[in-house]
Amino acid sequence: MEFTTPLIAARLIRRYKRFLADVCLPDGTEAVAHCPNPGSMMDMADEGIKIWLEPNDDPRKKLKYGWRLIEQDDGHFVGVDTGVPNRVVGPALLAHQIAGLPPYDAVRAEVKYADKSRIDFLLSDAVDTYVEVKSVTLSRTAGLAEFPDSVTARGAKHLEALTQMVAQGHRAVMFYMVQRTDCAALSLAADIDPAYAAAFARATKAGVQVLAYDCEIDPKGVTLRRPMPFVWDCAEI
Repeated sequence: MEFTTPLIAARLIRRYKRFLADVCLPDGTEAVAHCPNPGSMMDMADEGIKIWLEPNDDPRKKLKYGWRLIEQDDGHFVGVDTGVPNRVVGPALLAHQIAGLPPYDAVRAEVKYADKSRIDFLLSDAVDTYVEVKSVTLSRTAGLAEFPDSVTARGAKHLEALTQMVAQGHRAVMFYMVQRTDCAALSLAADIDPAYAAAFARATKAGVQVLAYDCEIDPKGVTLRRPMPFVWDCAEI
């Protein structure tokens, strides 16, 4: 996935009200940017960090900049936009580029299922496969990504819905896309959201498949790369 408009480097002044960020542009002027991330962004919103913004000239948008990336001092990148994984995973599914999935003939997005929810992707074959996609940005230990970064009742609800699909004879996949270039494995932040961890344990024991992938990130775009090991044993819960 390539960014529609070339990104520009800036510095973060502060993030507030979840979806807003005051930024300092290259010429020293200040602006307000949209922050497309409802999570806590733990350790990702420190004053003065280098960020990358996508400008727009759409008259329908109140804010002329969207915060897309963080560039760390060591040159690694973190993707901020939680909507990016679906835009990356969708084309990869259509091209059959994701290893570990059951066979399928067709891909549909945002299909209604379960309790008035919408699945991110429905893979159709003799047995349907329901795929829910999550964006991962938290890392508290070097090399290890974690999910979630805040309490997510919605995320737990998605796991329960996937569990229901398995009980009905379908397949279900929880797909985590790690939007960091500095991590080699994924785990659960059970201390942040024990309820999510418990729902995850129930889901995986019921047969929900877990896939984790890392990606390449730079100011030009985001590309799905390769499978990432998941290093948490739900049997301990």
